[in-house]
Amino acid sequence: MKHEEKEKLKQQCGGSWKLVLGYLLVGERNYRREKSQVVAGPGHSIVVTTKGDVYSFGANSSGQLGLGNTDHQFKPCLIRSLQGIRITQGSRRTMLVSDTGSVYRFGQDAFGGMEFSGTYTSSPKLVESLKDIFVVQASIGGYFSAVLSREGQVYTFSWGRNERLGHHSDLTDVEPRVLSGPLENALVVQIAAGNCYLLMLAYKPTGMSVYSVGCGEGGKLGHGHMTSLGIPKLIKHFQTLDVKPLSVSAGAFHCAALALDGSVLTWGWKNYGCLGVGHIDCKTLPVEVEGLKDVKARHLSAGSYTTFVVADNGDVYSFGLGHSLNLGLQGVEAANVWSPKLATSIVALNQKVVQISATNTWDPINGHSGRSHTLALTESGRVYSFGAGAKGQLGVKLVDGQERRATPERVEIDLA
Repeated sequence: MKHEEKEKLKQQCGGSWKLVLGYLLVGERNYRREKSQVVAGPGHSIVVTTKGDVYSFGANSSGQLGLGNTDHQFKPCLIRSLQGIRITQGSRRTMLVSDTGSVYRFGQDAFGGMEFSGTYTSSPKLVESLKDIFVVQASIGGYFSAVLSREGQVYTFSWGRNERLGHHSDLTDVEPRVLSGPLENALVVQIAAGNCYLLMLAYKPTGMSVYSVGCGEGGKLGHGHMTSLGIPKLIKHFQTLDVKPLSVSAGAFHCAALALDGSVLTWGWKNYGCLGVGHIDCKTLPVEVEGLKDVKARHLSAGSYTTFVVADNGDVYSFGLGHSLNLGLQGVEAANVWSPKLATSIVALNQKVVQISATNTWDPINGHSGRSHTLALTESGRVYSFGAGAKGQLGVKLVDGQERRATPERVEIDLA
C-alpha cells in the first residue's frame, strides 16, 4: 500500500493507527478464506478446500460448474484450472476470488446484466476490468454483481439503470463502478447481495454500521419503508436499538444480521416464516428474533425464504420455507416453520457445525419449489448436504425416483 493510501486509511479511521488496526482485523475476519468453504447455489454447489482447490457439482446448463462443459454432475468434480480461491455464487453463474485479489467468472452472464441471456462461459475466465483492483470479496445478486476492494470500496456491475445502484449505466454494462455517496469516507468490510439489492457492513471509528441500496420491496432495505434507493443509505435502526452489527446475510427477499452480543435480527419479506418472528407482516426495520434470545449465535445464512443460525456451541437453528426438506428438521416435511427450531437431524450427526450455506437466489422460472438445498460444514472438515437434489446439487447418490433428502448425508470431498 502506497504512503498516500496509508494516510487516507488513517484519516478514514479518525486519525488513529489503533483504529486502523481494528479495521484490518475486522476486515480479515469477514473476508478471509476460512479452513474450507461451502456455497449452495440454485441447483448447484461449490466447495473450497483448505488449500484453495475448488469442487463443483449439480446443475450445469449454463456452465456454472466451471468444468468446460454443460453436463450436470452428481458427484463433486475438481476444477483443475483453479487454486488458491475464495468464492461466491449466483443464479446459474459463479464468481471466484483468488488469494491474490484476482476475480474469475463462469456460467451465464457472470456480471448479472441480461439475467436470462443465452450466452455463457463454461470455463473460468479472468475478469480483465478488475485487474487493477485487489478484490477481497464478491457477491452476486439478481441482475447485478458486486465486489469489495482491499481498500474498503464497493464496485458494482449492471443494474445501474435509473441510478438504482448509485450510478448511470444500462443492464449490459460490465465496467466496475464504485459506490460512493454516503460510503465515500466509509470502510466497507463485508458485502451481501440479494434479489436486486445490496447490504454493506462498514467500519467507522464509532463502530460498525450497515448500509443498503437497491430494490426496497418488502422492506428489505431496513429503513422503515418499502421505497427503493439509488444510493447507499445507513440503516439507523441498529443505533436506535443500541445493537452493534457484526455480520450481515442477504436472502432473496429478506435479511439477517448477527450482533456482537450473539443476538440475531431479521427484516424484509415475512413469507413462510423466514423472519423467525411468527405470523406477521413484512418488517421494514430490523427486529430481534426473540426465539433465539437464549442462543449465542456465531454465524448465519439467509436463503430463499429460509434462515439458518449456527450457535457458539455448534447447534443449528432454522426457520422458514421447508418445501424442499432443506431445514434439517426431523419429522417436519414440506412445512413452513414460523419460529426458530433446533435442526435435530443436524444435531444427530454429533458434529460441530461452523458454517451453513442455504440457497439464497430466487429462481423466477421455477419459483421456490423443489430447488432449495443446504450445505453444512463441520469443525472436523466434513461437508453434509440435504434438501432438493434432482440436479445433483447434494453431491450424493439418491435412490431411484427420489428428488429431495431430509437427512443430511456426507459429501465425499477431501477438504484437507
